[in-house]
Amino acid sequence: MIFKFPKLTPRRAVALSILGFVIFAGAAYAADTGTAPAYVPGGGSGIALPNLSLSFGNGGKPADTVAVLRILMMLTVLTLAPAILIMMTSFTRIVVVLSFLRQALGTQQMPPNQLIVGLSLFLSFFVMAPAFKEISTNAIEPYMSEKIDQKTAFDKAEKPLREFMFNQTREKDLELFLSLSKEVKPQTREDVPTYVLIPSFVVSELKTAFQIGFMIYLPFLVIDMVVASVLMAMGMMMLPPTAIALPFKLLLFVLVDGWDLVVGSLVKSFG
Repeated sequence: MIFKFPKLTPRRAVALSILGFVIFAGAAYAADTGTAPAYVPGGGSGIALPNLSLSFGNGGKPADTVAVLRILMMLTVLTLAPAILIMMTSFTRIVVVLSFLRQALGTQQMPPNQLIVGLSLFLSFFVMAPAFKEISTNAIEPYMSEKIDQKTAFDKAEKPLREFMFNQTREKDLELFLSLSKEVKPQTREDVPTYVLIPSFVVSELKTAFQIGFMIYLPFLVIDMVVASVLMAMGMMMLPPTAIALPFKLLLFVLVDGWDLVVGSLVKSFG
C-alpha cells in the first residue's frame, strides 16, 4: 500500500504553521517553568549533566606553572598545524598540480575538491615520511620521555623540515627574501632565519607547480586545437569543441596511465 500525502493548500499551510508555533511555544514554556518531563535512566525527574568548572589561581609550585605553559604552547602548535602542513611540506606543489590536471582535462568538478585535497594530503605524508620519522625519533619521543627540554625538542624538530625546504628552494627566491628582510648575508644554511626560508620555499613550490602544470596542459591543448579545427572545417560552428574533446582527453589519459605518470613524477620531483 502506498501512502499519499494530502495536497498542501494555503489554508492547510497556515494551519500547520499555527500548530507548529503552538507546540514550540508550549515546549518553551514547559522548559522555562521546569514542568517538562525528562527521562533519566534509573529514575529521576531531570536530565543529569556533568559538572564543568574552570578556575584560575596561584600555582603552589613553579613546576605547576611550567606544566600549564607547556599545555598552552602545545595547543598553540596544534592550532598552527594546518598552516605548517600546507606551507612547510610538499602539500603545496601536489595540490596545485592536481588542480591543474583537473582543469586541463576539462572535467569541471571531477575529481571533486575533497578527493584532490585528500590525495594531496596522503601523498604529502608519503613524501614527508622520512622527515616525520626523524622528528619523532629525535624530538618527540625524547621530549615525552623528559630526556630533553622543550627548546631542544623544537630545534631538533625544526632541523628536518629546514633541510627539506632548503633542498626544494631556489637560490634566487631565497636571495629575494633575504634582500627584502635586510638581513646580513648568511654564510651557511644554519644562518638563514626560518621566517625567511618559509616564504622562499612556498614561492619556489608555486613556481615548480606552475611549470609542471604547463607541461600537463600541452597534450590536452593539442587535442582541443585539433578538435576545434575539425569542427570548423566541417562547418559545425555551434557545437562546443570542449564537449567533443573531453572524451578524447579522457581516452588519452587512460591509455597512457595518466595517474601513475602524474603521481610518480610528483613524488620523484622531491628526490
